[in-house]
Amino acid sequence: MRRILIFLAAAALFAAPAVAAPGLGEKVYPATIVADITEFETRYGRLTGGPSDGTDALKLEIDHSFSTRFSGAIFTTLAREPGGSRQPVEVALEGVAHLGRVGGVDIAAYGEYSQGIAAADGLEFKALFSRRKGRFDGRLNLIVEKPLDGRPAQFGYAASADWTIAGDLRGGFAAFGDAGDTARFLGRHEHYAGPVLKTDIDHLPIPGEIEVEAGYLFALPGDARDRTDGQVRLLLEWEHRF
Repeated sequence: MRRILIFLAAAALFAAPAVAAPGLGEKVYPATIVADITEFETRYGRLTGGPSDGTDALKLEIDHSFSTRFSGAIFTTLAREPGGSRQPVEVALEGVAHLGRVGGVDIAAYGEYSQGIAAADGLEFKALFSRRKGRFDGRLNLIVEKPLDGRPAQFGYAASADWTIAGDLRGGFAAFGDAGDTARFLGRHEHYAGPVLKTDIDHLPIPGEIEVEAGYLFALPGDARDRTDGQVRLLLEWEHRF
């Protein structure tokens, strides 16, 4: 346990600026990995209301889990400002390593290098925590991002909790937020939270299954409320064991 905490603390000293608002085109990562699964993911988010209405982000990703201990992915992010066209922002590589389980909580480390197209290159680190028991699935991601253009490291979080409602249908909530940077930690920043629904579609004309997540995150009082009312989110993941 001590070695894990030391590793997480050290990694947090390193780590790309988030694209647009916290949570836009992002997901809350689990700390567990299922071996030998390949996923093709499409993640979309759009701000609604306020001066940033219409700002969106689209992330396209291919992920493969090589074992229960490690998975790797390559993805690209495209973004659009109000009244503009969608433009590529970055191409990135990511890896997730499962570190173990402590007190029923799985712990993993996420690392990412992004090559900026319309943004600075960057490094990102996430400490991933998750617990699944019965109908409950809870996740927490603690995030450190370090742009490689000299700007200070930025901090953030992502969290979700959901429960089985019936069959493959799950309901709960998700939250994403900005905790500031090394120059201004905490204080008035952007935070979003709201309800989500998840389900699996496995009766397909093609092998594998599709995981769907949809929801709406409300802009909480602070910087987020100044620019928008909230954000619509839709995540589609087609996974297959090759």
